Amino acid sequence: MSDWEADSDGDGGGSGPAALPEWRPPPAPCAGSGEQARSPEPERAEARGGRRLEAWRPPEAGSAAARGPQTWQRRGEQGVEPLRFRLDSTVIGALIGRGGAKIRELEDLSGSRIQIIRGEHEAEVKIFGNDVTQNKAKMLIDDLVKRCSQTYPAERTEKAFFKHQDFSYNDSQDSSCDFVKCRNAPQKSVIDWTSLRENKARYEAMKWADLPPIEKNFYKESPTVASMSREEVENWRKENNDITCDDLKGGEKRYIPNPACKFEDAFKHYPDVMANIRKVGFQKPTPIQSQGWPIILQGIDLIGIAQTGTGKTLAYLMPGFVHLDSQPIPRHQRDGPGMLVLIPTRELALQVEAECSKYTYKGIKSICIYGGGDRKGQINMVTKGVDIVIATPGRLNDLQKNNFINLKSITYLVLDEADRMLDMGFEPQIMKILIDIRPDRQTVMTSATWPDGVRRLAKSYLKDPMIVYVGTLDLTAVNTVEQQVVVIPEEEKRAFTRYFIDTMKPTDKVIIFVGKKLTYVIKLMTYQVTSVSREYLFSLFMATENSVIENKL
Repeated sequence: MSDWEADSDGDGGGSGPAALPEWRPPPAPCAGSGEQARSPEPERAEARGGRRLEAWRPPEAGSAAARGPQTWQRRGEQGVEPLRFRLDSTVIGALIGRGGAKIRELEDLSGSRIQIIRGEHEAEVKIFGNDVTQNKAKMLIDDLVKRCSQTYPAERTEKAFFKHQDFSYNDSQDSSCDFVKCRNAPQKSVIDWTSLRENKARYEAMKWADLPPIEKNFYKESPTVASMSREEVENWRKENNDITCDDLKGGEKRYIPNPACKFEDAFKHYPDVMANIRKVGFQKPTPIQSQGWPIILQGIDLIGIAQTGTGKTLAYLMPGFVHLDSQPIPRHQRDGPGMLVLIPTRELALQVEAECSKYTYKGIKSICIYGGGDRKGQINMVTKGVDIVIATPGRLNDLQKNNFINLKSITYLVLDEADRMLDMGFEPQIMKILIDIRPDRQTVMTSATWPDGVRRLAKSYLKDPMIVYVGTLDLTAVNTVEQQVVVIPEEEKRAFTRYFIDTMKPTDKVIIFVGKKLTYVIKLMTYQVTSVSREYLFSLFMATENSVIENKL
């Protein structure tokens, strides 16, 4: 039985040895009885030196003890009555703390002893000690209760947390120490949702009033593309994985641009982009790139539905470079990044960052932000200044809430693999992130499927978009990439992996996905296969279990 909570069961009594009896706190009154706690039965043990302890008797009428509430006094505290008040039972848990840790902390800070006697709806709090320690403990408890009250409705604040009762001091106490009831408890402000809805447009205009101007149309159609007839366009789309385009804007439909069949048709006026394309060695754009680039470069929001491996990353990266460099405000004068790519997993985020780092376009800097990485290092890089942020929703929302990143400067937004982000439950984080991004931004959404959740997300956060999808809207394997699935028994997995790595050619690339965290593999480093890297790669695989191999040739 502890000092801070009294026992509400039977009285302690009976005879004992000649030693000084051990102190016991008084029993708690029965709930609803209104009676004060009674002292234990008289101890019949003898004190040191042969003197018997006197049995407890009520104080005589007119004595100092009779003027206040009858209560047990600890040895050394005679003449000083405990400070009493009542609190609602809902805050007693926070006052006591786990295992009594919080109330012991309050006792150490104040130098007093605190006792709590629980009731059905209220608890009585007694503070033992001199005037100074009692008042100090009372101030600490009031502060704790005030902080706890912030989590409760305003109408319950005074009733639940400040049910203090009047109490009396003996003659030795200074009247300046009298406790005053807290009648004016802090009230929690009430949100007028009706007014907010009615004035939503006005508040939105005030929020984005000081934003710099934005430019989104940078497309100059080449004569070759402009001269394509309707029949030629339809035949090209049919031959290139049966591309389908549509305008989702309500009302009169807009003209859907003809596809850019060659890189020069889209980026002839941007020599730095063309230089990067030639450096990488691409022969021609993929179907999603050919049809997506003319739409994005015109500043129109785009929904791109295509399977994995169809070049969706470059479909939004290349126009993003042009968009960032062509804004009226130079990059070094902006108060934050200009392009944001939201990715569902850190593996995909690192893959997109690796793709972005291949192209050195006018000194554009990018950073990858993901959960499980070096948070401090990511914060340092963001605060130093970057142009492109590639992030998972959870970690970016963390930096956003703590004001480490400014999202109001974003003018080009990409929601990559939107269907997977919704499947992984990231929609709340996405909604919070998009609240701080200017509404007149350009948005590109990519997905492998077109379920109801993705349609709802597109309708909420894209403005009059066009949609381009390759093949069918159903989830199917892409026909432009050869995929082989090998199913082997668990006991043959390691031997097969060793054979697979040994038979790789020097130009082959491999990514190994594992079931458990393995730092070096999770980084998805691409290995040029040599005799040394084969041994290293196999050693990494041996360090984990439940691995799945995906060979990308």
